[in-house]
Amino acid sequence: MKILPALSYILRAISYGLLTAVVLLILVPELRDGNSVSFNIFKPDTQKSDPMSFATAVAKAAPAVVNIYSETIERGNYYQNTPRKQVKLGSGVIMDPRGYILTNYHVVMNADMIRVVLQDNTRLTAELIGSDQITDLAVLKVAADNLPVIPRDDSLTPLVGDVVLAIGNPLNIGQTVTQGIISATGRNGLSSTNYREFLQMDAAINDGNSGGALVNSNGDLVGITSAQFKRLSPQVNIQGIFFAVPYKLAAKVMRELIENGQVIRGWLGVSSDSYNHHLKGFVVNQITPGGPAEAAGLAINDVVHKIGGQEINSINHALDIIAETNPGAQLEFTIYRENKLITIPVIIGEFKR
Repeated sequence: MKILPALSYILRAISYGLLTAVVLLILVPELRDGNSVSFNIFKPDTQKSDPMSFATAVAKAAPAVVNIYSETIERGNYYQNTPRKQVKLGSGVIMDPRGYILTNYHVVMNADMIRVVLQDNTRLTAELIGSDQITDLAVLKVAADNLPVIPRDDSLTPLVGDVVLAIGNPLNIGQTVTQGIISATGRNGLSSTNYREFLQMDAAINDGNSGGALVNSNGDLVGITSAQFKRLSPQVNIQGIFFAVPYKLAAKVMRELIENGQVIRGWLGVSSDSYNHHLKGFVVNQITPGGPAEAAGLAINDVVHKIGGQEINSINHALDIIAETNPGAQLEFTIYRENKLITIPVIIGEFKR
């Protein structure tokens, strides 16, 4: 009679085995095809993941970054017979296959000769098309075709925290790439007019990097680097703070320099260092004698709420509207004066350095 319990035990074991087999066939399809499958339960996974690399981005952007050497002849006085040659070093970015190159104004300022060296070591003489001291940008032209052009994404909006790569020729040691992040956007007060906003980042740039490319992790142009702005406070030893002109601003300046040889900006002739959040407008702190604001009748402590029908959301916003208005054009200024809302027509002047 002991045979029945033993038989029952065997049948249960067979049932459990069949059930396990069915589950495995469902969960591991390879078993249905007769393929062998090994289970290394106790063997650790030694396969390494690919290391993070920006090599693809650099390969896309680097060929369009060039070395720039600007030569200035110092002729000295009457008794100095031998003129001295001073060479300034910088970088540039090829923006057009026909030979248009963006660089920094301070790199080519007062240059008698500008030489461009491509990454294949081709050496070319460049012509200065135009320059803009406010944004520290200049456009060069070389006699060459089918040049490598920096990748661009017109829809790109740089954000704080974006990874960026600075490509240039620091200290003439050869093309070098440094990496960092965008630390802040919309930095102003960097140029003598406060007209424009800049990108702050911590990708290191040094003498020779000026005019080089700041690109993102896809290799798309984010801005034009400038070592000039780090010298605005030479008495302070600042680490990890560098600046670049945003691509969209640089592209706009380049178009105007190619078309006109200069950037024409509107001018109002006021100063402001405060924004009234309650009235939504900037407060007029100073008025330039003889300027457009004085001629129109603007007064100290006026709060400019709208310009040309646009509500002002910051001082920079107002400066941009004015700067982008053609000199001689008339704009309606809606202002608060002594708790009354009034409108004053203002004829915009031309900004001159």
